[in-house]
Amino acid sequence: MGTITKALDLLTLFARDRAEIGLGEFVRLTGRDKATIHRHLTELTENGYLEQHPDTRAYRLGPALLRLSALRETLFPVRKLLQPIVFELSETVGELAHASLLQGDALSPVAHSDPALHGIQVNFDIAEMLPLHATSSGIAALAFCPEEWQARILSRPLSRFTDRTISDPADLKAEIDMVRRYGVASVAGAFDEGVSSVGAPLFGEGGRVLGSLAVAVPSVRAKPEKLRDIALKLSKEAERASTALGGTVPRNFEDLPPHWGDETTTRQVIT
Repeated sequence: MGTITKALDLLTLFARDRAEIGLGEFVRLTGRDKATIHRHLTELTENGYLEQHPDTRAYRLGPALLRLSALRETLFPVRKLLQPIVFELSETVGELAHASLLQGDALSPVAHSDPALHGIQVNFDIAEMLPLHATSSGIAALAFCPEEWQARILSRPLSRFTDRTISDPADLKAEIDMVRRYGVASVAGAFDEGVSSVGAPLFGEGGRVLGSLAVAVPSVRAKPEKLRDIALKLSKEAERASTALGGTVPRNFEDLPPHWGDETTTRQVIT
């Protein structure tokens, strides 16, 4: 990991429940030495990527990110294009929907919507990066990444988030093959206990995969027929989203089996 990457990596530590981080906590979270962390924080602050609380001296995200975010959305209006589609999808299926874009070897959420129709809901953190091997959105995107990208992911240890996270490269390869056949991925409790999800890839110019569109459902409501209904609607909306992004879906996928989502007929990530 290079110097610039190490500095920028500090920005990924901020979250909804961690809006400000002190020097000592940065050291604890990263395991790096205090002097190096302080140097990186100083440089990020001087360039506007961080700012310090006037009293506590803790660091928080700075104004430069607001400027760059606004410029990015003006030049390439991804959130403006995807948010209405995500909203309509969530209203149609009655569950949380979200769209994410590839960032390195993970997915970065850009839009989400939850109609909040049920007492039990999925807790979604817009600041949390989504691993490619443990989420339906990640596997959906990974399945259409270049082969060398897939090989890199498959050659590394696959982190376990729950006891249902896929950790065997052979199993992950089987999931990739299934997604390429049907165009959708399904996982159950592989990233968050008690959450099932269905994901479909998003494509840009030339059929290049950009990210994914997904729906997350509390497992208590994730019946096979519900997951299949979500998958059918999701596939259509993912194609619509790809078109809105100026992309093309590379090919037609096979029709889902009648009982898709039932673990006895279609294997999910972990059975």
